[in-house]
Amino acid sequence: MTQDQVSGTWTADRRSVLGRVWPAALGVVVAAATAVGLADARDVAPVLAASGLVYLAAAALGRPGAAWLAFGVTFVLIGATKVVDLDPTPWMIGLAVVLVVVGLAAGRRHPPWSLPLQAAAMLVLGAAASVAVRLDATAGGLVVAVGLLGHAAWDVYHHRSGRVVARSLSEFCGVLDVILAVALAVLVLTA
Repeated sequence: MTQDQVSGTWTADRRSVLGRVWPAALGVVVAAATAVGLADARDVAPVLAASGLVYLAAAALGRPGAAWLAFGVTFVLIGATKVVDLDPTPWMIGLAVVLVVVGLAAGRRHPPWSLPLQAAAMLVLGAAASVAVRLDATAGGLVVAVGLLGHAAWDVYHHRSGRVVARSLSEFCGVLDVILAVALAVLVLTA
């Protein structure tokens, strides 16, 4: 990992390190951007629903890389709440229903556990996100924090097994989930 003294360009070693760490680095950046200035941990509940949707999209479409496309869609939906009075969670739940129908119609039954398991995870995460915003700030924030920690374990399993989503996505999501969960817990418990 050296820099060429004359041209100032990075060697191939440096580029390969960056190629290996970008998902985790992106997770840190997105978590920090989400947590900065946050006053109510319940505002992060849509991220919980999004975490289930990205996995479901990959399972329903039969393409691990589809999770990144789904992440982009959820990012836009959640970002839209900054300009439009919109709760993105019901929209993500609606997209999840469409994805299950698409997956079943396309015959995404191999392996037989993938689509049903990801649909069940989406159901749990979507329900937790929907319930969290209806609770008081402390309870709702803790539901979101615990849900994100649970999803981080899901990320670790999928990263190690190489199943369903691209490893880069499970790494990114795991880092995002853990950092955000800790930030939310600190916010809630110190308020």
